[in-house]
Amino acid sequence: MDGALESITPAEFQAGKAKGYRILDVSLSPSIRGAQYIELGKVNGPIEGIGKDEKLLLICQKGKRSYFLQSRLKHYGYTNTKVLEGVDLARREGVSLVLAVGGGSVMDCGKAIALAVPYDGDVWEGFWAKKGEVRHQPLPLGVIVTMCGTGSECNGGAVVTNEAVKIKTDRDYPQCNPRFALMDPTYTLSVPRNQMLYGGFDALSHIMETYFSGPDEENVSDDIAEALMRGVIRDLRAAAHDPSDYNARSNLMWESTMAENRIIKLNKRTDFMAHMMEHQLGAYTDCSHGAGLAVIHPVYYRRICQKGAVKFARFAVRVWGIPQEGRSQEELALAGVEALAGFIRELGLPTTLRELGVTGDTPLEEIANSVPLTGGGYGNLTHKDVLEIFRACY
Repeated sequence: MDGALESITPAEFQAGKAKGYRILDVSLSPSIRGAQYIELGKVNGPIEGIGKDEKLLLICQKGKRSYFLQSRLKHYGYTNTKVLEGVDLARREGVSLVLAVGGGSVMDCGKAIALAVPYDGDVWEGFWAKKGEVRHQPLPLGVIVTMCGTGSECNGGAVVTNEAVKIKTDRDYPQCNPRFALMDPTYTLSVPRNQMLYGGFDALSHIMETYFSGPDEENVSDDIAEALMRGVIRDLRAAAHDPSDYNARSNLMWESTMAENRIIKLNKRTDFMAHMMEHQLGAYTDCSHGAGLAVIHPVYYRRICQKGAVKFARFAVRVWGIPQEGRSQEELALAGVEALAGFIRELGLPTTLRELGVTGDTPLEEIANSVPLTGGGYGNLTHKDVLEIFRACY
C-alpha cells in the first residue's frame, strides 16, 4: 500500500466530520444508496469525473477494499481521501466489547457497530432503512455517559444518519441495550453550556412526545411524565444559571434516563412527530438536535393543541402552574404551549430555523416530503402540514 492510511470513525462521521465529502461505495457490488459505486478492479488510473482535490469518503460494508482503493487513489494523485472505519476495525482486531464514551451520538454509534460486526449482510438495508429483525447476537456494549439528553444509555434505540441519501432514522433494538452504563454527573460538567441546554431540552422533548398522546384518561404513565417535566424545567433553569450546579446536573442525568427507559411509554401511543421533523432537518442541515426541537415544538403544538385540548390543558395546570379559574379548556391548552415557548426564550434557545442556518435556498418541501409520519399523537399530519410547520418556523 502507498502511504499512511487515513480514516474517520463512525462517531466522527456522526459529528459531521465527513460533511462535504463525496461518498464512494467500494463494496463487491453496489450496496449504499446514493453513493457512487467504484469497481475496485477497474481503478487503474485517475477516475473520470472525480477531481484529485475532491474530498472523498470511501466506504465498504465489509472487508478492506476501501483501504486498497485509498492506496491506489493516493498513488494517482488524489489528495483528500478518508475511509469510514469502525465495523472493519472491530472485525480486524477481534473486538469482544464496544465501549462508548460520550453523549447520545457516540452511544448510538456504539450500538450500530455492535449490531453490524457479527452481521454478514447490508446493515443499512437490514436494520436502518427499515425496521429489521435481529436474529444474531450483537457485540456487548458498555457506555460511559458524558452528556445528558438522549437517554441512549438505558435502551436499544439509536439514531443513524445516512448522508448519501439524506435520511436520519431511529430504530430501537432491545438486543443492543447496553450491558452497563456508568453515570457520573461530574463527567458532564465540562460540556459547553449550549450543548447542556440542547441535551436537557431533548430530554423534555422525549417526555412531551410521549405525554401528548392517548390515552387521555388519568393514568400513571402521564402522572410520572408530569413530574419529570416539572423536574427538567426546574433543573434546566438551575443549570442555565449555574452550569456547575451538581444537584441540577445530577437530576438532569437521571431525568434523561427516566424519559427513555420505556417506563412512561407503558400503555401510551406516543407521538414523536417533532422528532421525525427535526431528524430530517438535521439530515439536510446538520443542525443541533435539541436546538431544532426547540424551534419546532411550539409551532407544532400551536397547530395541534386544540385537538388534544384535554391533555394540553392538564399540561398548563400541572406542569406550568397556570391557574385554571376563568379559563376555558381551549384557552388553557394554548396557554400551556405559550408557557413552553416562553421557557425556550428564557433559556436562550433558538426560536427560528434561520438561527439554525436554514436559508431561502434550503429545500424545505423536499425535506418535508422525506419526513416519516407517525400518526401517534393528536396531529395526524400530512406532508403538506409538515411543510407549513417548517415555513411557520422559518
